[in-house]
Amino acid sequence: MKPSYVSSSIPMERKNVKRIVSLLIAAGIFMLLFFGLPETFSYEARLMTAVVSFGVVLWALEPIPIGLTALLILVLMLIFKLADTSVVYSGFASPATHLVVGGMMIAQAVNQTALVKRVSYFIVKKWGTTAKGLLGSMILVQQIQAFFIPSTAVRTTLVIPISSLIVKSIGAKPGSNLRKMIMLGVAFGGNISGTAILTAAVGNILTVELLNRFAGINITYFQWFLYTFPLWLILIPSIWILLYTYFPLKEEQKNFPHIKGEMNNKIKELGPVSIKEIRCLIILLFIVGLWITEPYHGLHPSVPALIGAVIMTLPGIGFAKWENVVKINYNTVLLLSVTLSMGYGLIDSGAVDNIGDYLSVGWFIESMQIPLVAAILVIVLAQIFHKLVSNVSAAVVTLIPIMISVADNAGVDPLPLAFIAGVTSLFGFLLVVETMPNLVVHSTGLIEQRDFLVPGILATGITIIATIFVALTWWQLIGLI
Repeated sequence: MKPSYVSSSIPMERKNVKRIVSLLIAAGIFMLLFFGLPETFSYEARLMTAVVSFGVVLWALEPIPIGLTALLILVLMLIFKLADTSVVYSGFASPATHLVVGGMMIAQAVNQTALVKRVSYFIVKKWGTTAKGLLGSMILVQQIQAFFIPSTAVRTTLVIPISSLIVKSIGAKPGSNLRKMIMLGVAFGGNISGTAILTAAVGNILTVELLNRFAGINITYFQWFLYTFPLWLILIPSIWILLYTYFPLKEEQKNFPHIKGEMNNKIKELGPVSIKEIRCLIILLFIVGLWITEPYHGLHPSVPALIGAVIMTLPGIGFAKWENVVKINYNTVLLLSVTLSMGYGLIDSGAVDNIGDYLSVGWFIESMQIPLVAAILVIVLAQIFHKLVSNVSAAVVTLIPIMISVADNAGVDPLPLAFIAGVTSLFGFLLVVETMPNLVVHSTGLIEQRDFLVPGILATGITIIATIFVALTWWQLIGLI
């Protein structure tokens, strides 16, 4: 009989082999691009393209933490002097970074109250007594949270304890359709929750920041909502219907009358609405009010977020402890800041212009000059690219500058191409590594990667069709394309 430590070391050895193989693949991609790109690419452009691709592969395969990969890319950009030091560090000074920091601080503060739990329990109590209503509740909770909590990962994390409790309460066994339906509802609901709210997803923030910096186009909180709310309204019921239809349930699995009582007990455990919760809600409404009225006061969305974080922690006015609010995920800060710096570096080095020139073949440029054809092409290309890159931030920061360059070569407005690429990059349903909600749900161990595959393909198809439909109707009507 083999000692137990021998068998336990096998998974670790496999993990180490996977890490080494992933690092070798990333290094191979780096060498291939650095030495294989044509001479029309300058030395800086070749090196920058190679470094970015190296980082994208590491983000996709994750042999090392995403924050460490971001820091490694930053160091490589500095060592090889791929851009001026001020450009390399500029991602950290970006308003987009401070919006994410402020958003994460707000989420930490809100989490110190029972407000999110109270709202979630109430929604599940009202609609969660049937399988159809329960699935809808898991999706709907995150859509409501999107107005107040600017992070898909945080929103999904807040829903996970409730969904896990429900899975246990209704006896959804491992591998059962009921369990898969609920957990994918949490993941897919998280993915679409960032669609219409500018501050609700890092991809939105990156899209707006890059458009503003490199095309001089400013999109306000209200404008983003105006452009995207029809798509959001289509996706919410579409994803709900897809999951409920794809996972057929036995009759005894369709009703859970005891859920209402359990949620009532949970609400009673929270006690009456506290002063902290009331203060929290008032401050959140104040922040959202500032975001909505951006066209009138001109404050970048990061400013209301930071104001909110300050008010929430001020003695006598706020409700949260500062030492808890600053416990944010620095991996996310590094990821966003460095991906922004990557985008700036790609443009500064000339790599984006080179890539744009190679994409600017006759048929492609002609297609970009026909708005509806351009929209359809960008939607499909962005979905394919997102699958290859497997990281929303990396996909957006690579695609947006390229779309701006292509639009310039085609002599068309860069807003539709870049905006559509940014929005489409939000939707990742197929692979666990594509989005943070997928990762958070998968990390519970209640669902496997294989459970994402077929529903993920169908959900991807739905988002492509829905986006094309909105492009053909609403975006034409309001003059976006």
